[in-house]
Amino acid sequence: MKKIWLLVLLLGLAQLGHISRAQEEDEGEIVEGDEDDDDDEEEDDDEDDSTEVKEENGVLVLTDANFDTFMEGKDTVLVEFYAPWCGHCKQFAPEYERIAQSLKESEPPVPTAKVDATTSSALGNRFEVSGYPTIKILKKGEAVEYDGDRTEQAIVERVKEVAQPDWKPPPEATLVLTKDNFDDVVNDAEIILVEFYAPWCGHCKKLAPEYEKAAKELAARSPPIPLANVDATVESDLASRFDVSGYPTLKIFRKGKAFDYNGPRERFGIVKYMSEQAGPPSKQVQTQKQIQELVKDGDDAVIVGVFSSEGDAAYEIYQEACNTLRDDYTFRHTFTSELADYLKASPGQVVVIQPEKFRSKHEPSSHTLTIKDSTSASEIQGFFEKHILPLVGHRKQSNAEKRYAKRPLVVVYYGVDFGFDYRVATQFWRSKVVEVAKDFPEYTFAIADEQDYADELKSLGLSESGEEVNVGILGEGGKKYALEPEELDSDVLREFVQAFKKGKLKPIVKSQPTPKNNKGPVKVVVGKNFDEIVMDTTKDVLIEFYAPWCGHCKKLEPEYLALGKKYKNEKNLVIAKMDATANDIPHEAYKVEGFPTIYFAPSNKKQSPIQFSGGERTAESFSRFIEEHATKLSQKRDEL
Repeated sequence: MKKIWLLVLLLGLAQLGHISRAQEEDEGEIVEGDEDDDDDEEEDDDEDDSTEVKEENGVLVLTDANFDTFMEGKDTVLVEFYAPWCGHCKQFAPEYERIAQSLKESEPPVPTAKVDATTSSALGNRFEVSGYPTIKILKKGEAVEYDGDRTEQAIVERVKEVAQPDWKPPPEATLVLTKDNFDDVVNDAEIILVEFYAPWCGHCKKLAPEYEKAAKELAARSPPIPLANVDATVESDLASRFDVSGYPTLKIFRKGKAFDYNGPRERFGIVKYMSEQAGPPSKQVQTQKQIQELVKDGDDAVIVGVFSSEGDAAYEIYQEACNTLRDDYTFRHTFTSELADYLKASPGQVVVIQPEKFRSKHEPSSHTLTIKDSTSASEIQGFFEKHILPLVGHRKQSNAEKRYAKRPLVVVYYGVDFGFDYRVATQFWRSKVVEVAKDFPEYTFAIADEQDYADELKSLGLSESGEEVNVGILGEGGKKYALEPEELDSDVLREFVQAFKKGKLKPIVKSQPTPKNNKGPVKVVVGKNFDEIVMDTTKDVLIEFYAPWCGHCKKLEPEYLALGKKYKNEKNLVIAKMDATANDIPHEAYKVEGFPTIYFAPSNKKQSPIQFSGGERTAESFSRFIEEHATKLSQKRDEL
């Protein structure tokens, strides 16, 4: 009986569940319709969300999507551009939240916002954000740079100042020069830095904020150093006058005379460099000891001008000469008779003194020039350049570019060390070089540490010579010559240099093996057969310099092969290629600064090849280029 009752109960419950489910299904159209309405509302909400401005701990969150909408009608807004991973940003976050609260309570209240510049990259680019955190105050949508302390007090004070109704941005510290005011401003300035720029130039845009910050800082200096700029696209005559060929070009002017600017291009570097440039190029010395210290321990010649006073006319010419070379030489001057006697010089003379370690019996320890009324600054500079090097100096990575750029250069490589323990050995080998250098004044001689120039020794094929001392000659046009490894003495070195002078030496050329079968439509050029193929004056040659890893070169390959096939029957035209990473290019005229680089070498102008640039890298484009410059084609072809 209990079982029957239980069964009836279960059947009843099941029927009741069926009715409830049926009712839900009957009402389903309404329910589902409501859900659709909800979805529509959610979609609408999503659309609204893109411009909705959320708030995190009192700081508004702006994005690429909501920024402009939020800014409409706002007078002043403080914005921080940050990166979530930035440690400085994380550290600054609590302070920024306090700033937001203070500005919310200020009069007038100022909104405080932040932008994740890693996700809202359009805003980061728009406001030229290059570091984190970057703080900007937006006044009526225009950015006002903030580079003060990252403290609540400093930032709030600055924002309140900008938020005042009558606030206007201060005038830019950078002067704007045109043809109408250029000469008046530049000729009147003791020193001024001028930037020649183009409005569209990316490097100029990057420099602009750094340049303006430096201008403000240097304007506050005593005496101030002005910074100026010239729109070279508008003032083309000024740009041409000062040989401006790229942007930005910076030049220092001293009383109207132009000097190249060789300093950094960021705020602090510009300020430091220009502050140094504002001082005299030569430092005054007053005691004999000051000169002796420079001569005893120095690695470079010491230049000292001797004058009666600052009013000496020779002193003014000396300073002018020094200004051009102030980054390359160490200049000193004196007005004391004691030093004049020590230097064996009279007022109006300049003395170049070699360091003690570079002196020899074959050369004077100093050279003297008398500055006359007719002596020009360029003559003084020529005197410096002629006597700055000893007979055999020490070539190092730090001085190679400024002191040892002239070719031919004879270099003797070994363990060069002028320290106490190795000075004797260093001077032993150097003295052998001096004995030869005195007989070849037309060449520059130097010693160099073999470890500092390991790569150069390798390029000369001397890295595994087994000899304690090795010798190479760096010739003109990038050519290199190596002394066959043998024990060095003065006679061996003299014979080697003499053979070079007579043209009996063959240059060292890095080269892959010469191809045995080179009859394909594109000839393979290596270092050893470059002259034979490319410099052949009976033929025009189109040559591609490539790198095996270069994607552009790989993409070019089928087009270049098609070009070779087109001209395969032209006996006086060669289509060639060379792996420039595995072979030396033995002629300086064929400069390669990127891959692929393509030159056309006419039969009658092998030392003046024509570089292919600006056109599409297709067989058709190359064909037009060839037929434009060819001197030996049997007939012109317009189509492939």
